[in-house]
Amino acid sequence: MTPEEFRRQGHRAVDWAADYLAQAERYPVLSRVKPGQLTDALPACGPEQGEPAERLLADFERLILPAITHWNHPGFMAYFANSGTGPGILGELLAATLNVNGMLWKSSPAVVELEQVALGWMRQWTGLPAGWFGQILDTASVGSMHALACAREAAAPNSRTEGMSPGLVVYASEQAHSSIEKGAIALGFGQDNVHKVPVDAEFRMRPDALAEMIERDVRAGLRPCCVAATVGTTSTTSVDPVPAIAEICRQRRLWLHVDAAYAGSAALCPEFRWILEGCDRADSFVTNPHKWLLTPMDCSVFYTSRPDVLRRAFSLVPDYLATADDPRAVNLMDYGVALGRRFRALKLWFVLRTYGREGIVRFIREQIAWAQELAAWVDADERFERTAPSPFSVVCFRYKGSDEDNRRIQEKVNETGEIFMSGTKLNGKFSLRLAIGNAATARSHVQRAWELVRQAV
Repeated sequence: MTPEEFRRQGHRAVDWAADYLAQAERYPVLSRVKPGQLTDALPACGPEQGEPAERLLADFERLILPAITHWNHPGFMAYFANSGTGPGILGELLAATLNVNGMLWKSSPAVVELEQVALGWMRQWTGLPAGWFGQILDTASVGSMHALACAREAAAPNSRTEGMSPGLVVYASEQAHSSIEKGAIALGFGQDNVHKVPVDAEFRMRPDALAEMIERDVRAGLRPCCVAATVGTTSTTSVDPVPAIAEICRQRRLWLHVDAAYAGSAALCPEFRWILEGCDRADSFVTNPHKWLLTPMDCSVFYTSRPDVLRRAFSLVPDYLATADDPRAVNLMDYGVALGRRFRALKLWFVLRTYGREGIVRFIREQIAWAQELAAWVDADERFERTAPSPFSVVCFRYKGSDEDNRRIQEKVNETGEIFMSGTKLNGKFSLRLAIGNAATARSHVQRAWELVRQAV
Protein backbone atom coordinates (compact mmCIF):
# COMPACT_ATOMS: atom_id res chain seq x y z
CA MET A 1 0.00 0.00 0.00
CA THR A 2 1.58 3.25 -1.09
CA PRO A 3 1.57 6.29 1.21
CA GLU A 4 -0.96 7.94 -1.11
CA GLU A 5 -3.26 4.91 -1.04
CA PHE A 6 -2.86 4.62 2.74
CA ARG A 7 -3.81 8.28 3.13
CA ARG A 8 -6.91 7.84 0.96
CA GLN A 9 -8.11 4.68 2.66
CA GLY A 10 -7.12 6.05 6.05
CA HIS A 11 -9.34 9.08 5.56
CA ARG A 12 -12.16 6.76 4.58
CA ALA A 13 -11.65 4.59 7.68
CA VAL A 14 -11.47 7.60 10.02
CA ASP A 15 -14.62 9.05 8.45
CA TRP A 16 -16.34 5.73 9.02
CA ALA A 17 -15.13 5.64 12.64
CA ALA A 18 -16.36 9.19 13.30
CA ASP A 19 -19.78 8.37 11.85
CA TYR A 20 -19.92 5.18 13.88
CA LEU A 21 -19.14 6.92 17.17
CA ALA A 22 -21.85 9.48 16.41
CA GLN A 23 -24.46 6.95 15.30
CA ALA A 24 -23.71 3.56 16.87
CA GLU A 25 -27.33 3.49 17.98
CA ARG A 26 -28.44 2.71 14.41
CA TYR A 27 -27.20 -0.86 14.86
CA PRO A 28 -28.83 -3.51 17.06
CA VAL A 29 -26.67 -3.56 20.17
CA LEU A 30 -26.63 -7.37 20.38
CA SER A 31 -25.50 -9.25 17.27
CA ARG A 32 -28.24 -11.31 15.64
CA VAL A 33 -26.07 -13.76 13.71
CA LYS A 34 -26.20 -17.48 14.45
CA PRO A 35 -23.13 -19.45 15.55
CA GLY A 36 -21.01 -20.29 12.51
CA GLN A 37 -22.82 -17.85 10.22
CA LEU A 38 -19.79 -15.61 9.69
CA THR A 39 -17.46 -18.59 9.33
CA ASP A 40 -19.67 -20.02 6.59
CA ALA A 41 -19.80 -16.67 4.80
CA LEU A 42 -16.00 -16.37 4.58
CA PRO A 43 -13.73 -18.32 2.21
CA ALA A 44 -12.25 -21.48 3.67
CA CYS A 45 -8.84 -20.58 2.21
CA GLY A 46 -6.98 -17.28 2.14
CA PRO A 47 -6.52 -15.43 -1.17
CA GLU A 48 -3.58 -16.31 -3.40
CA GLN A 49 -3.42 -12.74 -4.72
CA GLY A 50 -3.76 -9.53 -2.73
CA GLU A 51 -7.09 -7.73 -2.72
CA PRO A 52 -7.79 -3.99 -2.94
CA ALA A 53 -8.60 -2.02 0.20
CA GLU A 54 -12.03 -1.05 -1.19
CA ARG A 55 -13.06 -4.69 -1.17
CA LEU A 56 -11.77 -5.18 2.39
CA LEU A 57 -13.74 -2.22 3.72
CA ALA A 58 -16.84 -3.31 1.81
CA ASP A 59 -16.63 -6.80 3.30
CA PHE A 60 -16.03 -5.29 6.71
CA GLU A 61 -19.41 -3.55 6.48
CA ARG A 62 -21.17 -6.46 4.75
CA LEU A 63 -19.87 -9.39 6.79
CA ILE A 64 -18.15 -8.24 9.96
CA LEU A 65 -20.52 -5.57 11.26
CA PRO A 66 -23.57 -7.87 11.45
CA ALA A 67 -21.50 -10.19 13.68
CA ILE A 68 -20.54 -7.40 16.09
CA THR A 69 -22.10 -6.92 19.50
CA HIS A 70 -21.68 -3.18 19.83
CA TRP A 71 -19.92 -2.35 23.07
CA ASN A 72 -19.84 1.30 21.94
CA HIS A 73 -23.65 1.35 21.65
CA PRO A 74 -25.38 3.63 24.20
CA GLY A 75 -27.74 0.76 25.01
CA PHE A 76 -24.92 -1.61 25.97
CA MET A 77 -25.69 -2.19 29.65
CA ALA A 78 -24.44 -5.76 30.07
CA TYR A 79 -21.31 -6.90 31.92
CA PHE A 80 -19.16 -3.80 32.55
CA ALA A 81 -19.36 -1.48 29.57
CA ASN A 82 -16.28 0.00 27.96
CA SER A 83 -15.84 2.88 25.54
CA GLY A 84 -13.74 3.45 22.47
CA THR A 85 -13.53 7.24 22.66
CA GLY A 86 -12.03 9.55 20.03
CA PRO A 87 -8.86 10.42 21.99
CA GLY A 88 -8.19 6.78 22.81
CA ILE A 89 -8.75 5.69 19.21
CA LEU A 90 -6.30 8.32 17.97
CA GLY A 91 -3.73 7.16 20.51
CA GLU A 92 -4.26 3.58 19.37
CA LEU A 93 -3.82 4.61 15.73
CA LEU A 94 -0.51 6.30 16.44
CA ALA A 95 0.68 3.41 18.60
CA ALA A 96 -0.09 0.97 15.77
CA THR A 97 1.72 3.25 13.34
CA LEU A 98 4.86 3.40 15.47
CA ASN A 99 4.61 -0.37 16.06
CA VAL A 100 7.21 -0.37 18.83
CA ASN A 101 7.98 -3.12 21.33
CA GLY A 102 8.64 -1.93 24.87
CA MET A 103 10.32 -5.02 26.26
CA LEU A 104 13.45 -3.08 27.25
CA TRP A 105 13.93 0.59 28.03
CA LYS A 106 16.29 0.97 25.10
CA SER A 107 13.90 -0.85 22.73
CA SER A 108 11.58 2.15 23.10
CA PRO A 109 12.16 4.60 25.96
CA ALA A 110 8.83 6.36 25.41
CA VAL A 111 6.86 3.16 26.07
CA VAL A 112 8.42 2.78 29.50
CA GLU A 113 8.58 6.39 30.61
CA LEU A 114 5.18 7.55 29.36
CA GLU A 115 3.63 4.52 31.06
CA GLN A 116 5.22 5.50 34.36
CA VAL A 117 4.09 9.12 33.99
CA ALA A 118 0.49 8.26 33.08
CA LEU A 119 0.21 5.75 35.91
CA GLY A 120 1.69 8.34 38.26
CA TRP A 121 -1.13 10.70 37.31
CA MET A 122 -3.69 7.98 38.05
CA ARG A 123 -2.12 7.32 41.45
CA GLN A 124 -2.33 11.03 42.30
CA TRP A 125 -5.94 11.36 41.12
CA THR A 126 -7.16 8.36 43.12
CA GLY A 127 -5.06 8.89 46.25
CA LEU A 128 -2.99 5.72 45.95
CA PRO A 129 0.51 5.72 47.49
CA ALA A 130 3.12 7.64 45.50
CA GLY A 131 5.78 4.95 45.84
CA TRP A 132 3.88 2.19 44.10
CA PHE A 133 5.30 0.69 40.90
CA GLY A 134 2.82 0.38 38.04
CA GLN A 135 2.61 -1.24 34.66
CA ILE A 136 -0.07 -1.63 31.99
CA LEU A 137 -1.23 -5.16 31.18
CA ASP A 138 -4.02 -6.37 28.95
CA THR A 139 -6.64 -7.39 31.52
CA ALA A 140 -7.26 -7.55 35.26
CA SER A 141 -7.27 -11.35 34.96
CA VAL A 142 -3.60 -11.25 33.97
CA GLY A 143 -2.90 -8.63 36.64
CA SER A 144 -4.40 -10.84 39.33
CA MET A 145 -2.37 -13.79 38.06
CA HIS A 146 0.77 -11.66 38.47
CA ALA A 147 -0.35 -10.89 42.03
CA LEU A 148 -0.67 -14.60 42.79
CA ALA A 149 2.79 -15.19 41.33
CA CYS A 150 4.14 -12.53 43.70
CA ALA A 151 2.35 -14.14 46.65
CA ARG A 152 3.92 -17.48 45.74
CA GLU A 153 7.36 -15.89 45.41
CA ALA A 154 7.04 -14.18 48.80
CA ALA A 155 5.80 -17.31 50.59
CA ALA A 156 7.85 -19.97 48.83
CA PRO A 157 10.80 -18.57 46.83
CA ASN A 158 11.96 -22.06 45.88
CA SER A 159 8.82 -22.46 43.76
CA ARG A 160 10.55 -20.51 41.01
CA THR A 161 13.14 -23.23 40.49
CA GLU A 162 11.64 -26.33 42.09
CA GLY A 163 7.98 -25.95 41.20
CA MET A 164 4.98 -25.18 43.36
CA SER A 165 5.33 -25.96 47.04
CA PRO A 166 2.40 -28.03 48.34
CA GLY A 167 -0.30 -26.61 50.54
CA LEU A 168 -0.21 -22.92 49.54
CA VAL A 169 -3.69 -21.44 49.94
CA VAL A 170 -5.37 -18.38 48.40
CA TYR A 171 -8.50 -16.75 49.84
CA ALA A 172 -11.18 -14.84 47.96
CA SER A 173 -14.83 -14.13 48.66
CA GLU A 174 -17.69 -16.09 47.15
CA GLN A 175 -18.31 -13.02 44.96
CA ALA A 176 -14.71 -12.65 43.73
CA HIS A 177 -14.05 -12.73 39.99
CA SER A 178 -13.32 -16.13 38.46
CA SER A 179 -9.91 -14.84 37.36
CA ILE A 180 -8.57 -15.53 40.86
CA GLU A 181 -9.32 -19.22 40.41
CA LYS A 182 -8.02 -19.20 36.84
CA GLY A 183 -4.76 -17.63 37.96
CA ALA A 184 -4.43 -20.24 40.71
CA ILE A 185 -5.00 -23.00 38.15
CA ALA A 186 -2.40 -21.55 35.77
CA LEU A 187 0.24 -21.09 38.46
CA GLY A 188 -0.17 -24.50 40.04
CA PHE A 189 -1.91 -23.59 43.30
CA GLY A 190 -4.82 -25.77 42.21
CA GLN A 191 -8.46 -24.76 42.19
CA ASP A 192 -9.10 -26.62 45.44
CA ASN A 193 -6.58 -24.36 47.18
CA VAL A 194 -8.63 -21.24 46.44
CA HIS A 195 -10.81 -21.08 49.53
CA LYS A 196 -14.05 -19.12 49.15
CA VAL A 197 -14.84 -16.84 52.07
CA PRO A 198 -18.54 -16.32 52.92
CA VAL A 199 -20.08 -12.88 52.37
CA ASP A 200 -22.49 -10.75 54.39
CA ALA A 201 -25.97 -9.57 53.41
CA GLU A 202 -24.42 -6.94 51.12
CA PHE A 203 -22.18 -9.49 49.37
CA ARG A 204 -18.96 -8.30 51.05
CA MET A 205 -16.26 -10.62 52.34
CA ARG A 206 -16.64 -11.37 56.04
CA PRO A 207 -13.34 -10.72 57.86
CA ASP A 208 -14.41 -12.89 60.80
CA ALA A 209 -14.99 -15.83 58.47
CA LEU A 210 -11.65 -15.16 56.76
CA ALA A 211 -9.80 -15.21 60.07
CA GLU A 212 -11.49 -18.46 61.10
CA MET A 213 -10.69 -20.13 57.77
CA ILE A 214 -7.03 -19.11 57.95
CA GLU A 215 -6.72 -20.43 61.50
CA ARG A 216 -8.38 -23.71 60.54
CA ASP A 217 -6.10 -24.14 57.52
CA VAL A 218 -2.96 -23.44 59.57
CA ARG A 219 -4.02 -26.11 62.08
CA ALA A 220 -4.51 -28.50 59.17
CA GLY A 221 -0.92 -27.95 58.05
CA LEU A 222 -1.73 -25.76 55.04
CA ARG A 223 0.16 -22.57 54.17
CA PRO A 224 -2.03 -19.49 53.67
CA CYS A 225 -0.20 -17.02 51.41
CA CYS A 226 -2.63 -14.61 49.72
CA VAL A 227 -5.98 -12.87 50.16
CA ALA A 228 -7.74 -11.33 47.16
CA ALA A 229 -10.15 -8.58 48.18
CA THR A 230 -12.52 -6.89 45.75
CA VAL A 231 -13.53 -3.25 45.36
CA GLY A 232 -16.56 -3.48 43.09
CA THR A 233 -17.45 -7.15 42.62
CA THR A 234 -18.61 -8.29 39.20
CA SER A 235 -22.14 -9.32 40.07
CA THR A 236 -23.14 -6.56 42.49
CA THR A 237 -20.22 -4.04 42.73
CA SER A 238 -19.97 -4.65 46.47
CA VAL A 239 -16.86 -3.38 48.27
CA ASP A 240 -15.04 -5.75 50.59
CA PRO A 241 -13.95 -4.30 53.99
CA VAL A 242 -10.33 -3.86 52.96
CA PRO A 243 -9.07 -2.22 56.21
CA ALA A 244 -10.12 -5.24 58.30
CA ILE A 245 -8.81 -7.66 55.68
CA ALA A 246 -5.51 -5.76 55.52
CA GLU A 247 -5.08 -6.10 59.27
CA ILE A 248 -5.56 -9.86 59.08
CA CYS A 249 -3.01 -10.02 56.27
CA ARG A 250 -0.55 -7.96 58.32
CA GLN A 251 -0.90 -10.24 61.33
CA ARG A 252 -0.54 -13.39 59.24
CA ARG A 253 2.06 -11.97 56.82
CA LEU A 254 -0.10 -12.74 53.80
CA TRP A 255 0.03 -11.03 50.42
CA LEU A 256 -2.98 -8.72 49.99
CA HIS A 257 -4.21 -8.22 46.45
CA VAL A 258 -7.07 -5.81 45.68
CA ASP A 259 -9.14 -6.26 42.52
CA ALA A 260 -10.67 -2.86 41.72
CA ALA A 261 -11.01 -3.54 37.99
CA TYR A 262 -14.39 -1.79 37.68
CA ALA A 263 -14.88 0.47 40.68
CA GLY A 264 -11.33 1.77 41.07
CA SER A 265 -12.07 4.59 38.62
CA ALA A 266 -14.79 5.93 40.93
CA ALA A 267 -12.09 6.94 43.42
CA LEU A 268 -11.27 9.88 41.14
CA CYS A 269 -14.41 11.44 42.67
CA PRO A 270 -13.53 12.74 46.16
CA GLU A 271 -16.87 11.55 47.55
CA PHE A 272 -15.98 7.98 46.51
CA ARG A 273 -12.41 8.00 47.77
CA TRP A 274 -13.65 5.90 50.71
CA ILE A 275 -13.74 2.80 48.51
CA LEU A 276 -9.93 2.67 48.61
CA GLU A 277 -9.65 2.85 52.41
CA GLY A 278 -7.11 0.25 53.45
CA CYS A 279 -5.83 -0.21 49.91
CA ASP A 280 -2.69 1.73 50.78
CA ARG A 281 -1.75 -1.39 52.79
CA ALA A 282 -2.16 -3.70 49.80
CA ASP A 283 0.77 -5.49 48.21
CA SER A 284 -0.84 -5.32 44.76
CA PHE A 285 -3.79 -3.59 43.15
CA VAL A 286 -5.45 -3.74 39.74
CA THR A 287 -7.87 -1.37 38.00
CA ASN A 288 -9.07 -1.14 34.39
CA PRO A 289 -9.10 2.17 32.50
CA HIS A 290 -10.73 0.21 29.66
CA LYS A 291 -13.86 -0.20 31.79
CA TRP A 292 -14.92 3.16 33.19
CA LEU A 293 -12.05 5.46 32.27
CA LEU A 294 -12.96 6.06 28.61
CA THR A 295 -9.97 4.13 27.25
CA PRO A 296 -10.37 1.52 24.47
CA MET A 297 -9.62 -2.15 25.09
CA ASP A 298 -7.22 -3.30 26.27
CA CYS A 299 -5.69 -1.33 29.12
CA SER A 300 -5.47 -2.71 32.66
CA VAL A 301 -3.23 -1.15 35.31
CA PHE A 302 -1.36 -3.29 37.82
CA TYR A 303 0.31 -1.62 40.80
CA THR A 304 2.46 -3.15 43.50
CA SER A 305 4.06 -1.77 46.64
CA ARG A 306 6.68 -4.54 46.40
CA PRO A 307 8.22 -4.38 42.92
CA ASP A 308 11.25 -6.28 44.17
CA VAL A 309 9.08 -9.36 44.72
CA LEU A 310 7.42 -8.92 41.31
CA ARG A 311 10.86 -8.74 39.69
CA ARG A 312 12.12 -11.80 41.54
CA ALA A 313 9.08 -13.73 40.39
CA PHE A 314 9.59 -13.01 36.68
CA SER A 315 13.02 -11.65 35.79
CA LEU A 316 14.98 -13.92 33.46
CA VAL A 317 17.55 -12.20 31.24
CA PRO A 318 19.20 -14.17 28.44
CA ASP A 319 22.42 -12.87 26.90
CA TYR A 320 20.69 -11.43 23.86
CA LEU A 321 18.56 -9.15 26.09
CA ALA A 322 21.21 -8.09 28.58
CA THR A 323 21.62 -4.32 29.00
CA ALA A 324 23.79 -1.98 31.05
CA ASP A 325 22.29 -1.21 34.42
CA ASP A 326 20.85 2.25 35.00
CA PRO A 327 18.47 2.90 37.92
CA ARG A 328 16.13 4.96 35.73
CA ALA A 329 16.10 2.55 32.78
CA VAL A 330 13.25 0.17 33.70
CA ASN A 331 13.06 -3.00 31.62
CA LEU A 332 9.39 -3.96 31.80
CA MET A 333 10.11 -7.51 30.61
CA ASP A 334 11.48 -8.14 34.12
CA TYR A 335 8.10 -7.49 35.75
CA GLY A 336 5.79 -9.98 34.07
CA VAL A 337 5.23 -12.94 31.79
CA ALA A 338 5.25 -11.01 28.51
CA LEU A 339 8.42 -10.09 26.66
CA GLY A 340 6.82 -8.07 23.89
CA ARG A 341 4.52 -5.25 24.92
CA ARG A 342 2.77 -2.63 22.85
CA PHE A 343 2.44 1.09 23.48
CA ARG A 344 -0.81 1.02 25.48
CA ALA A 345 0.17 4.08 27.52
CA LEU A 346 -0.22 6.35 24.50
CA LYS A 347 -4.00 5.98 24.29
CA LEU A 348 -4.35 6.31 28.08
CA TRP A 349 -2.25 9.50 28.00
CA PHE A 350 -4.44 10.89 25.20
CA VAL A 351 -7.58 10.16 27.23
CA LEU A 352 -6.27 11.61 30.51
CA ARG A 353 -5.11 14.80 28.79
CA THR A 354 -8.22 15.28 26.66
CA TYR A 355 -10.79 14.82 29.42
CA GLY A 356 -8.71 15.92 32.39
CA ARG A 357 -9.52 14.81 35.90
CA GLU A 358 -12.55 17.09 36.10
CA GLY A 359 -14.04 15.76 32.86
CA ILE A 360 -13.67 12.15 33.97
CA VAL A 361 -15.13 12.92 37.38
CA ARG A 362 -18.13 14.60 35.73
CA PHE A 363 -18.70 11.55 33.54
CA ILE A 364 -18.55 9.08 36.44
CA ARG A 365 -20.75 11.19 38.72
CA GLU A 366 -23.38 11.54 36.04
CA GLN A 367 -23.59 7.80 35.43
CA ILE A 368 -23.78 7.01 39.13
CA ALA A 369 -26.64 9.52 39.46
CA TRP A 370 -28.56 7.80 36.66
CA ALA A 371 -28.08 4.43 38.38
CA GLN A 372 -29.45 5.89 41.60
CA GLU A 373 -32.49 7.10 39.68
CA LEU A 374 -32.99 3.66 38.21
CA ALA A 375 -32.69 2.11 41.67
CA ALA A 376 -35.38 4.49 42.91
CA TRP A 377 -37.66 3.55 40.00
CA VAL A 378 -37.23 -0.13 40.86
CA ASP A 379 -37.98 0.54 44.53
CA ALA A 380 -41.15 2.46 43.61
CA ASP A 381 -42.58 -0.36 41.46
CA GLU A 382 -44.15 -2.99 43.69
CA ARG A 383 -43.73 -5.64 40.98
CA PHE A 384 -39.92 -5.47 41.30
CA GLU A 385 -37.31 -5.67 44.03
CA ARG A 386 -33.65 -4.75 44.19
CA THR A 387 -31.44 -7.70 45.01
CA ALA A 388 -28.26 -5.86 46.01
CA PRO A 389 -27.13 -2.38 47.05
CA SER A 390 -26.28 -0.05 44.15
CA PRO A 391 -23.29 2.05 45.23
CA PHE A 392 -22.03 2.80 41.70
CA SER A 393 -23.53 2.50 38.21
CA VAL A 394 -24.84 -1.06 38.34
CA VAL A 395 -28.34 -1.99 39.49
CA CYS A 396 -29.34 -5.59 40.27
CA PHE A 397 -33.06 -6.24 40.54
CA ARG A 398 -35.70 -8.81 39.74
CA TYR A 399 -39.35 -9.16 38.95
CA LYS A 400 -41.19 -10.73 41.90
CA GLY A 401 -41.78 -13.94 40.03
CA SER A 402 -39.87 -17.04 39.04
CA ASP A 403 -36.38 -17.26 37.60
CA GLU A 404 -37.99 -18.18 34.29
CA ASP A 405 -40.06 -14.98 34.40
CA ASN A 406 -36.92 -12.90 34.88
CA ARG A 407 -34.98 -14.69 32.15
CA ARG A 408 -37.91 -14.10 29.81
CA ILE A 409 -37.82 -10.38 30.64
CA GLN A 410 -34.09 -10.29 29.89
CA GLU A 411 -34.59 -12.06 26.57
CA LYS A 412 -37.42 -9.75 25.51
CA VAL A 413 -35.40 -6.64 26.30
CA ASN A 414 -32.33 -7.94 24.48
CA GLU A 415 -34.39 -8.95 21.44
CA THR A 416 -35.38 -5.31 20.87
CA GLY A 417 -31.85 -4.45 19.74
CA GLU A 418 -32.07 -1.22 21.75
CA ILE A 419 -30.68 -2.46 25.06
CA PHE A 420 -28.38 -5.30 26.02
CA MET A 421 -28.56 -6.30 29.69
CA SER A 422 -27.12 -9.26 31.57
CA GLY A 423 -28.13 -11.31 34.58
CA THR A 424 -26.60 -13.01 37.58
CA LYS A 425 -27.56 -15.28 40.46
CA LEU A 426 -27.82 -13.78 43.93
CA ASN A 427 -28.90 -15.75 46.97
CA GLY A 428 -29.82 -18.60 44.67
CA LYS A 429 -32.21 -16.56 42.50
CA PHE A 430 -31.75 -15.12 39.02
CA SER A 431 -31.43 -11.32 38.98
CA LEU A 432 -31.50 -8.85 36.15
CA ARG A 433 -28.35 -6.72 36.03
CA LEU A 434 -28.12 -3.35 34.30
CA ALA A 435 -24.69 -1.71 34.10
CA ILE A 436 -24.25 1.90 32.97
CA GLY A 437 -20.76 2.76 31.77
CA ASN A 438 -20.56 3.65 28.09
CA ALA A 439 -19.48 7.13 27.05
CA ALA A 440 -22.39 7.35 24.57
CA THR A 441 -25.07 6.46 27.12
CA ALA A 442 -27.44 9.25 28.18
CA ARG A 443 -30.13 9.40 30.84
CA SER A 444 -32.73 8.80 28.12
CA HIS A 445 -31.18 5.40 27.39
CA VAL A 446 -31.48 4.40 31.05
CA GLN A 447 -35.12 5.53 31.02
CA ARG A 448 -35.72 3.50 27.87
CA ALA A 449 -34.13 0.41 29.41
CA TRP A 450 -36.47 0.62 32.41
CA GLU A 451 -39.43 1.18 30.10
CA LEU A 452 -38.56 -1.95 28.11
CA VAL A 453 -38.16 -3.99 31.28
CA ARG A 454 -41.61 -2.99 32.50
CA GLN A 455 -43.15 -3.68 29.10
CA ALA A 456 -41.61 -7.15 29.11
CA VAL A 457 -43.41 -8.26 32.27
